[in-house]
Amino acid sequence: MIARLWFVPLLVLPCLGLAPQQVPTFKAGVEAVRVDVLVTRGGVPVTGLAAADFELFDNGVRQEIDHSAFEEIPLNVVFALDASVSVAGERMQHLRAASHALLDRLKPDDQAALVTFGDAVVVRSSLTHDLSVVRTALDRTEPSGDTSLVDASDTALLVGESQPGRALVIVFSDGVEVSSYLDADAVLDTAKRSDAVVYGVALRNLGPFLRDLTDTTGGELFEIESTRELDAAFEKVLEQFRHRYLLSYTPRGVERGGWHRLQVRVGQEGAKVRARPGYLGG
Repeated sequence: MIARLWFVPLLVLPCLGLAPQQVPTFKAGVEAVRVDVLVTRGGVPVTGLAAADFELFDNGVRQEIDHSAFEEIPLNVVFALDASVSVAGERMQHLRAASHALLDRLKPDDQAALVTFGDAVVVRSSLTHDLSVVRTALDRTEPSGDTSLVDASDTALLVGESQPGRALVIVFSDGVEVSSYLDADAVLDTAKRSDAVVYGVALRNLGPFLRDLTDTTGGELFEIESTRELDAAFEKVLEQFRHRYLLSYTPRGVERGGWHRLQVRVGQEGAKVRARPGYLGG
């Protein structure tokens, strides 16, 4: 949401591929605000819109949109994948296949990273243009332990914004939270300070955290009945994200700190807008 607004998590779990010097630090004095927006009509993305087609309100005050981008900024795609023991066997085969297929759909300027979680959260590949690194890490992942969904989501947000780009975090889990150290509300607060958009793909009856996280970032949760549906779900996530607009503005007429409630409107009949509900100012 706030351009280049970084955070340090309350707890950094042991992980691979993220050296200490890569951990971003909080920066004050941020002015530009970024808002990732999906516009649909009848469930179909609306394309061809310009900045003048949007109305954006920050705490009720209309803002002047400085820039509107559509498919211009390379993606930082972070996979945050459940690798607990319940994913072993056929489910892991489906997960690997769906992830490989999504990597095939990325563009040359896009980057990808892989975070997995069981008892521990492991960054198996930091953001890279060399997708073979991500593929190899994915194929070497073996399920074990319980589910630390909350911790993994926090780490994935960090990885997604560790380099310039447009961060898309794709979280998959087949089970409820069991073994995280971090508090869910603390991770949601982190998300409110982040530009990353989180999409969740999960088996049904997962619990409220992942839905809360996707709503907070302006993403969406797709619930599936079987991991056989993962390929189609991942494809839908990427296709939807590529049709989102990235609006930026410099807040005027509002206090800098605290919670900022956002409203984004499009002056077209039947159009629906999906965006984050707000952000935490510094």
